[in-house]
Amino acid sequence: MSLTDMKIVADSSADTLCFEGVAFASAPLKIITAEKEYTDDAALNVDGMVDDLLHYKGKSSTACPGPADWIAAFGDAKYVFCLTITSNLSGSYNAACIAKEDYESAHPDRKVFVYDSLSTGPEMRLVIEKNAALISEGKEFEEICREITAYGKKTGLIFMLESMRNLANNGRVSHLTAKAAGLLGIRAVGKASDEGTLQVLEKCRGEQKALKAILQNMKDLGMRGGSIKISHCDNLDAANTLKAMILAEFNKAKIEIYRARALVSFYAEKGGLLVGFEKN
Repeated sequence: MSLTDMKIVADSSADTLCFEGVAFASAPLKIITAEKEYTDDAALNVDGMVDDLLHYKGKSSTACPGPADWIAAFGDAKYVFCLTITSNLSGSYNAACIAKEDYESAHPDRKVFVYDSLSTGPEMRLVIEKNAALISEGKEFEEICREITAYGKKTGLIFMLESMRNLANNGRVSHLTAKAAGLLGIRAVGKASDEGTLQVLEKCRGEQKALKAILQNMKDLGMRGGSIKISHCDNLDAANTLKAMILAEFNKAKIEIYRARALVSFYAEKGGLLVGFEKN
């Protein structure tokens, strides 16, 4: 089994369009409004989409990749590692499972592993990074599948939301909760639960209190440094502040900050942060 036989494929909620050193492909999700459709691929102006949605007053929704989209992303790889956004928020996982069955039926000598991240964004990015490292180490397909699954249980996701309008429009939170947060300047701090749902942990008045709450909850969940990914939606200052707070206590932490892509930006909205981290 050679390095060229293996490929990682993830839907675009992973905030990753390419990955050096291994074959990689992204299956784009879509954000849909009555006025425009946004495909979460390299051609999309994410900042423009965020600004559009900030002024848009109507209903909006998302659409996951279909089985044909997944199969197109698999290409002609012999061994595919397929990572999806949590199955509790999207049909992406189910579509990938159908694609796996069709792909393996058409090519009996090929294998696809579908991994339900029970999360999104930067936590998925951590798993992709681990997946790539295991491939580079020359490990066998089945061993990599086991190690990815075990690693995923040792990662977590914390988020801070300044606005919850899009979540309310999609039925993820109540419209009353979203409206109250907007009027009172509340930042919701929460996590991806073990079941892959969004669980609000605290409601903080002001950004500084929210950042402190993020760090405390990360520690409570077992973060002791390690690899950390901070994804932000037009809030680099808050991301840098959080990075400094983490490094003040865990100076060996490896922290990457990056701009969220479309799907994550849609749910995080302007000012939001998502943090993927390793647990001790």
